[in-house]
Amino acid sequence: MFKFLFKKEQQVQQLISKYLENLRMTQEHFEKAMDCYFDFGLGENCDFLIKQTHKFESRADDIRHEIIEMMYSKVLIPESRSDILRLLESIDLIPTHFETVLFMIQGQSLKVPDFITPDFRELLRVSLECCDLVIKQVEAYFKKTEDIKALVHTIDSHESRCDHMEREIVRNIFDSHLDPFEKIQLKELVIQMGEISDQADRVSRSVHIINIKRRV
Repeated sequence: MFKFLFKKEQQVQQLISKYLENLRMTQEHFEKAMDCYFDFGLGENCDFLIKQTHKFESRADDIRHEIIEMMYSKVLIPESRSDILRLLESIDLIPTHFETVLFMIQGQSLKVPDFITPDFRELLRVSLECCDLVIKQVEAYFKKTEDIKALVHTIDSHESRCDHMEREIVRNIFDSHLDPFEKIQLKELVIQMGEISDQADRVSRSVHIINIKRRV
């Protein structure tokens, strides 16, 4: 009986690792799509990368549902089942934000002006660093390999930096001579891009809390 339960727990752990690897692939294709957009604008190559991002995001949903089904099939794990499921739901919002950014650009045929493109790129870079750190933190939680609290502080620092960049970009947009409607569109894009680091920070704090509960 105990061997059976242990085997099931291992299967859940393997699925979570698979889920995180798929998250990495989603992020990788999102980053490629954004780089293509910044370098060449919308077009066939960018559309292909947007579709690939969506494909991996959908696969992440499938893996998450598989994890949920297994965890409710009499699988016992040391951590609280509800905590883990809420954590997965929170993580799953990160690739959702990736998609929202891409669909906003594609659906509205947005064009980021050259004078502000470097700032958008920097916001994207730091936001994706937050995501890299969160994946590392979640893996550390399940494998018990690193100081989770230290990662929380690093992610929080990155998120604060993103907040500052968002405000600066929006200010520069509205100080420019762009069309008022274009300003509003770009502001909404900045806000949506900012949601990536915001959500990464929320996930990070959730991991930290769950880790504290595990040690109590």
